[in-house]
Amino acid sequence: MASEPAYPALFLKRGEDARLRAGHLWVFSNEIDVARSPLDAFAPGDACVIVDAHGKPIGIGYVNPHSLIAARLVSRGVEHALDRSLLTHRLNVALALRERLYAEPYYRLLFGEADGVPGLTLDRYGDVIVAQATSAGIERLKPEVEAAVQKVLKPAAMIWKNDAGIRALEGLPSYADIAFGALPDAGAVVREGGLEFGVDPIGGQKTGWFYDQRANRDHFVAQVAGKRVLDLFSYLGAWGLRAAAAGAGAVVCVDASATAVEAVRANAARNGLGDRVRAVHADAFDALRDLRAAREHFDVVVVDPPAFIKRKKDLVEGRLAYRRINEAAMQVLGRDGLLVSCSCSYHLSRSELLASLQAGARHLDRQLQVLEKLQQGPDHPLHPAIPETDYLKGYLCRVLPA
Repeated sequence: MASEPAYPALFLKRGEDARLRAGHLWVFSNEIDVARSPLDAFAPGDACVIVDAHGKPIGIGYVNPHSLIAARLVSRGVEHALDRSLLTHRLNVALALRERLYAEPYYRLLFGEADGVPGLTLDRYGDVIVAQATSAGIERLKPEVEAAVQKVLKPAAMIWKNDAGIRALEGLPSYADIAFGALPDAGAVVREGGLEFGVDPIGGQKTGWFYDQRANRDHFVAQVAGKRVLDLFSYLGAWGLRAAAAGAGAVVCVDASATAVEAVRANAARNGLGDRVRAVHADAFDALRDLRAAREHFDVVVVDPPAFIKRKKDLVEGRLAYRRINEAAMQVLGRDGLLVSCSCSYHLSRSELLASLQAGARHLDRQLQVLEKLQQGPDHPLHPAIPETDYLKGYLCRVLPA
């Protein structure tokens, strides 16, 4: 058990504790009373007691003096040390939710702040765990994280996929390696919707798979029987192969990565869907231009791109990119087609995404009907005090002639 004196104090300025007491977990550098607790006295990842201006402890967290988010609150009160015991408890709580939600061990196991461990993501692929640390505090706690994972899950292997761009903001290096164990000869596998996909947890995008869209894909497949489907930014083919398995007549998957396109082909063959799935190596904008020139039309188009807006200053340019890609997608839709349009850009609001869809539809003299709002699945729970945890938004739309 840790007591208050175990860690140095990080004092907040007067009034800067309100957001933390309302439930948020971040402390920004301009909220810290540097006269009482100079930031240069801390090393990246140091544990601290976060204290209000009156000297009352709020809780235990970790510090990064070189980051705009200078501290993150992990535990309210001062009773619990930042150690493997606390991490084991948080992991067990997170696991209990996922085991209620899913019959098989394929899910986002721990979603950072929303699961009480700021800066840590864990994805589960059966007997393989892929971890991502995006804060200096978690980087320092890597041995304790590994010990907690071993105690709770006893997996065959754990991978650190620490190559996210956000790590640069914390002054952390980019790398991916095996924490312990060994990957199976066949690599990692994810099962979704009765299909099996091979994933590359070391060389693939993000942590290897996009679990946040699973519930949206579950709803989507009810609409595709007998349809011709175009899956843009397809990565490993999750949308397209799910559509093919649900009875789509033909599916075209498009991705700018040659490695991803080969993976789509391998996953299609793995699931006996190779005769209905065609994988194309192309930039999505170029592919849409060529499809339009060839007068090809689809009944369903999926637009699920990587984030076009990574920073707030990219908002204007990014909004235009979302409009352009969705307008181009509508141009290859049949007269009564379905458009799935998603954005994982936190800085693009749900209303702005819908406005870009409507603007594109009106420019083409088409009418839009929103059938479903899409959001991240329940293994990516939202923290009600932290808007940043609510990042994925989308719409399933019917696109009609005017």
